[in-house]
Amino acid sequence: MAGRGDALRALLRAANALLQQRRYHAALAVLKGFRNGAVYGAKIRAPHALVMTFLFKSGSLREKLKSIAQATYTHSRNLAYFVFTYKGLMALQSQLQGKKIPFHSFFAACIGGWLVFGENNPINSQIIMYLLSRILFGLSRLAVEKGYVPQPKQDPFPLVAALIWGTVLWLFEYHRQTLQPSLQSSMTYLYDDSNVWHDISDFLIYNKRTDSK
Repeated sequence: MAGRGDALRALLRAANALLQQRRYHAALAVLKGFRNGAVYGAKIRAPHALVMTFLFKSGSLREKLKSIAQATYTHSRNLAYFVFTYKGLMALQSQLQGKKIPFHSFFAACIGGWLVFGENNPINSQIIMYLLSRILFGLSRLAVEKGYVPQPKQDPFPLVAALIWGTVLWLFEYHRQTLQPSLQSSMTYLYDDSNVWHDISDFLIYNKRTDSK
């Protein structure tokens, strides 16, 4: 046992010494990026998939758990692959040109987005829509910071909120098929299901009756 413990400690010392080598920093950063992408993707997707599956999906418990695991795995894998690709291309471009420039980030992310998130599926669609909303806010703020757009005299957020909610409810009521499925499910629960009840049980306690009355 003592010999095995000594060997393990020696291995840990060697690993820590390797991690301190500056010449391997770029490659090690790519590997840690892969690890962080996988962990973060799982942390983000697992609770979301758990809630959405048990709220809106039918099926057996086994089917629901399988769906949650599959969604979590897909999100975790894709984010890990993307971070790995992005950081790898960033390191390669920096090494080839001898310095880091802004275009490197855009180019590396475009390649990673095409390769990893290019497939049109529910997970990728949710991620892209999440990013799109933040990009629009970020570009708006950048335009003001750079002077391309004058600084608003009043906070524009109330107007933005009004327009977004007005648009999404108009789409839901009259062009529902254009909305993403999980958003359709959420809005159906909020705005359609609240129009239907039979007695106190499905008015206050349950959303829908499960009996055959």
